[in-house]
Amino acid sequence: MKARANGSKGLIVGLLTLVALGLLAVIWVSPIWWVSLTAPNFPPEAFPDGVRIHFHMNGVFNGCQPVEKAEIREEETLDCVHEMDIINHYVGMYPIAAGGVLERHFAPFLMTMLGVMLVGFAVPKPGLRMIVLAVGFAGLAGWMWLTFYGSEGVRMQNTGYITALSTALDQEAGKEEQAQLTPAQALIAQLKAELGGTKDKAAEGPAAQPTDKSTVLSSLRTSFERDQARRAAAEREEWEGSGAQILAWHYGKTLGRYFNVPELIQPMVAMMSTAAHVFFWFLIGAMLLLIWGARRNGGVFYWLLVLVPIALPLFFLIDYSAWLWWYGHNLSDMGAFTVKPFMPTVFGDGKVAQFSTHSYPHIGFGLMLATSAVLAVAALIRRKQLKNRA
Repeated sequence: MKARANGSKGLIVGLLTLVALGLLAVIWVSPIWWVSLTAPNFPPEAFPDGVRIHFHMNGVFNGCQPVEKAEIREEETLDCVHEMDIINHYVGMYPIAAGGVLERHFAPFLMTMLGVMLVGFAVPKPGLRMIVLAVGFAGLAGWMWLTFYGSEGVRMQNTGYITALSTALDQEAGKEEQAQLTPAQALIAQLKAELGGTKDKAAEGPAAQPTDKSTVLSSLRTSFERDQARRAAAEREEWEGSGAQILAWHYGKTLGRYFNVPELIQPMVAMMSTAAHVFFWFLIGAMLLLIWGARRNGGVFYWLLVLVPIALPLFFLIDYSAWLWWYGHNLSDMGAFTVKPFMPTVFGDGKVAQFSTHSYPHIGFGLMLATSAVLAVAALIRRKQLKNRA
């Protein structure tokens, strides 16, 4: 009877883990959080949700929807990531693409790692668990290596991540023309364009980006080679296409989009590049440690297999808050307006200058909480199962 009860508990743990794996897959394609800016000069007729962006696991994407009204005709959906960058840079904020650099690059590996950990947690026998984790982590480590260090490794990244990189670089196209306008002129021109007035090319955002992966990669390489051609011969790099190379190069380009101060940017790029290499090997070490810890039921490393995925919403909030703090406390002196360092709103409504800010969880964060609840139940059942076996 006791063995049957334990077998039933094991089946329930397996089913709950399967549900959690499905939720992780949905979380990957869902927006996790949304942020919006509203102001009196952003009429709801043209900006029904304000200037809105969506945070996903692999990047920050446009949250604005096309406006369909008799008096307003939009040929292309407003790119609100670009719009928010324009607004933010007036007070000295770096572009959105300068944040979460490591998180966005390593997101597919981290989510896969969580999935392998959950499969290992569901396996009741230590020997089989070690094999499952070893095989899963070996495949993941190989994928990470080829993507981060391998030639043309960026091709193994997900389409959303690559598209976000290319879109951020495409914003460079209108930067020189915008620089000829004062901040007030640029903002007014943009509003006129979006309200159906004269299309001002200096105020337009980037052109619509292709979604075909090979086309986006080709665009990314072209941008890289053009940038290298403008540099001094001693500073030029040949295209390798590794994730490490693209991460460092793109980060530097993003930081310098509005505030090109090499003496400030170069140390930041060097630090981020070093952090990326350290994080890569940290993940490899964590995988090895988890395999070693799976040799027996119970113990700290065994429970980490489920406790880390349970804490995913907490990790997201900590990381999101930390980056908001960085943005608000690393303002460039080159901004058009001077504001004191501040902490942007993490949750709820706030105000910066004449703008109202809104920051709230999206469906993906709700799914994170649901995943945590499902796994918490699975962990309690497994704990009771192990006690019965003792």
